[in-house]
Amino acid sequence: MRVALVNPRWDFTNSIYFGCPESHLPLELGYAAQRLEEAGHEALLLDGQLDGLENEALADRVADAGAGLTVVTTAPTYLFWRCAQPELRTPRAFLDALGGRGGRTVAVGPHGSVTPAATLEKLGVDLVVRGECEEVIARLADAGGEPFGIAGTAWRDGDDLEREGGPVAATFVDQKALFWPDAWIARHAHHHHRFDARPDVPGAEVEASRGCPYSCSFCAKLDYRDKYRRRELGPLMEEIDRLIAQGVGYIYFVDEIFLPQKPLLEALAARDIVFGVQTRIDLWSPPMLQLLGEAGCVSIEAGVESLTPEGRDALDKKCRMATDELAERLITARRFVPFVQANLIATAGDDPALVALWRERLRGAGVWANDPVPLYPYPSSPDYHKRWGAPDDAAWERAHEHYLAQFERFSDIQDQRPLPLPELEAACRGA
Repeated sequence: MRVALVNPRWDFTNSIYFGCPESHLPLELGYAAQRLEEAGHEALLLDGQLDGLENEALADRVADAGAGLTVVTTAPTYLFWRCAQPELRTPRAFLDALGGRGGRTVAVGPHGSVTPAATLEKLGVDLVVRGECEEVIARLADAGGEPFGIAGTAWRDGDDLEREGGPVAATFVDQKALFWPDAWIARHAHHHHRFDARPDVPGAEVEASRGCPYSCSFCAKLDYRDKYRRRELGPLMEEIDRLIAQGVGYIYFVDEIFLPQKPLLEALAARDIVFGVQTRIDLWSPPMLQLLGEAGCVSIEAGVESLTPEGRDALDKKCRMATDELAERLITARRFVPFVQANLIATAGDDPALVALWRERLRGAGVWANDPVPLYPYPSSPDYHKRWGAPDDAAWERAHEHYLAQFERFSDIQDQRPLPLPELEAACRGA
């Protein structure tokens, strides 16, 4: 079967999206393409930004290829499944341009994972994948695009929503090395979350682990990328070596939480590569932070979230350190890593004056602490469940309305006032 795997050309105008708008390797589609080809299918992998194509041109490519199954993502790469844009206008724009020319259509991503009925209605696709998608896509191709008996799928049968089980998790630990097109790597100038130097060679994204052993209230992972799994070191390093051979000089680990792992750090230290991670600073000892720096880490994004024990407890952080200890550990990290950031969330119990003093102290030591960002209650987060219970078909609208009503100012990277979700999804209504 010929399967088109499409990461559309994204538009975040007036969105609440506070992820990165630059292009990133579509890891979930890369994994799916590999599994499809291993099963004897033909995979057409397309990315609007890395291919330099608008959605109309992407649709023409799919139609010209005669795809029998077309898969479109609802979030820009696995890196942003936990902080996806709420609106589905971009995948809908691609599907409108496709106009039924790509065989059966499948949506993958956080939206269909948590609100399958609403996603089916807004996009007009034949079915959605609930959870991690790479293995499910291969099974769908084996079945000729029919979802019956395939766990992790949902579709409409008249007015009824049909489901095969709940969201699924991929095996992942034995994931083989990916190989990306040379042209994509050459165009991938972006170094995600790197601020110590101007990129002069290509960057890339890699996944060393998936999921997180913690259950912080704000983290949107209940329906995907939840259970912690660590990838086998051999295939991971083979993938990194392939990227180095293609000219990549910086990689960003998309792991929800990059945990201390001495064998991986020692393997990285033996290679000509630098990298960035997101982690919790309370999990790192000073000797491991030194090894992290020696391995080539140039960027740490560390989740602190709140500056009071009460605030961290309210977020279910289960933090091992007091606030002063967190500051000292961040400052220690800065001795070994050129850029260290402490992420803060706007928490009701945190005194603005205390936040300002803490940020000033860290900046004086060379650590960046962001202006606390408002918390968006993603439908796949414990916070949403605590507020409203299990998500229904209006979950994204409810979360979005609450977010806009609660805050006057938003993330410091948002230049535009976010619009209500019905306005952003005007093209999705009546799909």
